Amino acid sequence: MDKALERVMDALDVETFFVCGSEEAGRKYMLGLLKDFGFKDVDVVFAQYEGPGVRVRGRAYVYRPADRYRWLLGDAGGEAGV
Repeated sequence: MDKALERVMDALDVETFFVCGSEEAGRKYMLGLLKDFGFKDVDVVFAQYEGPGVRVRGRAYVYRPADRYRWLLGDAGGEAGV
């Protein structure tokens, strides 16, 4: 059976609100969270300071252009693509 992460086309976005004192702190928390999840290629795509903290969206890249996409290669059963 396929793992869901193997079927992600390019990236996984995570959005949350961190209670913290600055936008910079929120960005650091998001990068740390995504790395704690096990992702190595991560970035912050949105951050906005709002009162008690920061609303922030992080992106964890599962595949970059020209990578070997597992969802395209298929499995041993011959299912290629989606």
